[in-house]
Amino acid sequence: MTTTQSGSRRFTGTEWLVIIVAIIGFAFDTYELLMLPLIAGPALAELLGKPLGDPAVRDWVGYIFWASAVTGGVFGLLGGYLTDRFGRKRVLVWSILIYSLSPVAAAFSTSASMLLFFRCTTFIGVCVEFVAAVAWLAELFPEPKLREKVLGWTQAFASVGGLLVTSANYAAVKFAASLPAIHGAHSSWRYTLLSGLIPAIPLALMLPKLPESPSWMKKRAAGTLRRPSIGELFAPGLCRTTIVTALLFACAYGAAFGAIQLVPTQIVPVLPELSAQQKTVDSLKPQIGKLTGQLKAMPADAPTKGQVAADLKKAQGELKVANDVVKQAGNRIQFYQEMGGLVGRILLAILAVVIVSRRALLRTFLIPGLLIIPFVFYYPAQNNMELLKWGMFLAGLLTVAQFSFWGNYLPRVYPMHLRGTGESFAANVGGRMIGTSAAFVTTNWIAPMMKADSSYHKIALGAAVMALAVYAIALFSSFWLPEPQSEASLAE
Repeated sequence: MTTTQSGSRRFTGTEWLVIIVAIIGFAFDTYELLMLPLIAGPALAELLGKPLGDPAVRDWVGYIFWASAVTGGVFGLLGGYLTDRFGRKRVLVWSILIYSLSPVAAAFSTSASMLLFFRCTTFIGVCVEFVAAVAWLAELFPEPKLREKVLGWTQAFASVGGLLVTSANYAAVKFAASLPAIHGAHSSWRYTLLSGLIPAIPLALMLPKLPESPSWMKKRAAGTLRRPSIGELFAPGLCRTTIVTALLFACAYGAAFGAIQLVPTQIVPVLPELSAQQKTVDSLKPQIGKLTGQLKAMPADAPTKGQVAADLKKAQGELKVANDVVKQAGNRIQFYQEMGGLVGRILLAILAVVIVSRRALLRTFLIPGLLIIPFVFYYPAQNNMELLKWGMFLAGLLTVAQFSFWGNYLPRVYPMHLRGTGESFAANVGGRMIGTSAAFVTTNWIAPMMKADSSYHKIALGAAVMALAVYAIALFSSFWLPEPQSEASLAE
């Protein structure tokens, strides 16, 4: 990371500071996003006062995932506009502060609606941060090869965020009882949310020394910086770029949310290695429901009430043991996927300075993804845990690398006054608003049409169809992806 177009040089202290802040930003936007799947169920069960498997809890989990994605997408688009209007550094700093402080507020939630509100503000900060950070880095490191390396390697730390939040949640569960009570209880999900404050601490110390984009400042001072416009994204010279990048971003998110993210909870239970535990879970759930109903209907002095309560406690203990085995298997497979994503981002960082054509670079991941990922969901996901681990490693590698690709590509195809707005349209409208809806499409539209023995088998087959569809669409669309113009366009 020390080679420029004109030769070799060492980073200055300020440049290292910029890189460190970018690493923190990219790592913790993933950290904050992946926090939700870990805490949503337990948090809503407590706030609603219902069992984890209650339909009301599942419904609220769906509300939060949907509302946070849509809200993040809408306000993320606005954040891109503000990045072009008021500066990269200012918006970047505020976005990190928003997504650092919102989880802290969410940790003290007293209702499901309060948790929903602060998860939405968290997503707003995350969606804006990516756009502001990419534009900021591209303009602070204008030398082509150095810019590619800085963007590639700093974005690689986004995958570290997933590993960090998993560790933080594990620590919260393990040490919750010894931590100060919140609202009279030691709920691990609240401590996991509190950990979201971590990135705000170093940022507060580094903030005074962070520079604004010098090229943006120069044009603004000279009065030549044009006002950004969303409508201009669809002008003749940019319309194809805007539509194709948004479509390809949607495909990448579609693969992630419509297939990969479904594995730990909605596909893993179908594996033959877990069939005994899953049969136990399926048999105990109605038994527990029946015993719970009996216990509530019994008068306080009923002679058999103690026995029914004991039977219920025993069944709940057996259910927890069986569920824990399934959850641990899902966590192990999730770990392989996260490691694959990290390797994919590193590979993208290396290839970005070797492969000149951006279309060729993207197809390096799309072509094997089209061949491999649908097969992973069609066979290993239903038949073999060991194969599934490595299949998910490859799925993470090939899909997550594309997110880093867009961080390198988008700053090169929009003029300076539209850079944040254009990046935000692709990432937030295409990716987070349209792409994330693939989870709903897979589970509610495609899976029910599949002919299979169980809902888990149907979702696995539905995920295979979704992966095949989005990768095929992405590969086909890549032929219309514009190659970036000359480097001079970065300063326009």
